[in-house]
Amino acid sequence: MTGRAGTGEQPITVLIADDHPVVRQGLAVLFEVQDDIVLMGEASDGPEAVRLTRELDPDVLLLDLMLPGLDGIGVLARLRADDSRTRVLVLTSAVGAARPTLALQAGAAGFLYKDVDPDALVRAIRSVHDGHTVLAPGAAGVVAGRPGRDVRGIGALTGREREVFGLLADGQSNREIARTLRVSEKTVKTHVSAVLAKLGVADRTQAALLAVRESGGDR
Repeated sequence: MTGRAGTGEQPITVLIADDHPVVRQGLAVLFEVQDDIVLMGEASDGPEAVRLTRELDPDVLLLDLMLPGLDGIGVLARLRADDSRTRVLVLTSAVGAARPTLALQAGAAGFLYKDVDPDALVRAIRSVHDGHTVLAPGAAGVVAGRPGRDVRGIGALTGREREVFGLLADGQSNREIARTLRVSEKTVKTHVSAVLAKLGVADRTQAALLAVRESGGDR
């Protein structure tokens, strides 16, 4: 099933990875009536999710964490190793205080539970595609409550994320950062979202202010 193209702009391409046919079918129906979302394919297990993401290169992967063959965290790890441009939005019924944190650390751009309102899910897909981080209220509370060394704070940033943070704090745009690091702008968006999530800030301005505080105002 596919969605309908919008007003001349390229639609958001989405891949679903979920082992429950009824969930995939329900999501397909939801996307069918969206003017700006196209369903590219469906995966029923982890290895298939990785393979189809590599083959189809969707804008957004809607990923369940509890998949046979390879769980969602494993899928995220493989896509990160690929330096995949695909933004991953976790949509799961899996519970556990550590799951949102683990998903973000593994590279997810968002974390939602399957009881999310359909309209909210569509908005989240658009937001993730635009480079933002989206968290369910419950998941946001869990992530915010984790120790800084876990997913919050500058100490949680990877080496590449620290580079992006430094350039972001210097006022560079995503395009300028991409040029400096010689990576795609999509990749930069992924890193920026991870940086904001780990630092616990809402936007680039707050991240820059944090950098100033950390450097003692020298920037």
